Amino acid sequence: MTATTPNPHMGVPPGEPPPEIREYFAKGRRKAVAVKALPEFILHVTFDNGEIRVMDMKDKLSRPAFAPLRDAARFNSVYIDSSGSIAWDADPAVDSQTIWSNRIDLCPDSCYLSAALQA
Repeated sequence: MTATTPNPHMGVPPGEPPPEIREYFAKGRRKAVAVKALPEFILHVTFDNGEIRVMDMKDKLSRPAFAPLRDAARFNSVYIDSSGSIAWDADPAVDSQTIWSNRIDLCPDSCYLSAALQA
């Protein structure tokens, strides 16, 4: 945030979630039901309420945890895992069901809240 950009969470007491987060959880959590990788490291996520949200992952790829996904083929292997997270296998030759540390995942709540609603 810059000095000229107002903080949308000003006035929110410390430890309290911002209003949009409280509203999201009050209405009930959303479940990702389908995910598809698009060109340019974009995720197309369909949620259980029928909404389709688009998430640009390019900024996350600079983080070490997401480094394996810089390879487009690996990024395109996205799936929804057994816990409902949006996931990839860091090494496709390793079973992430057995070796949990092989999985790179995103919480569906954070995807819903941070992804843009597709018009």
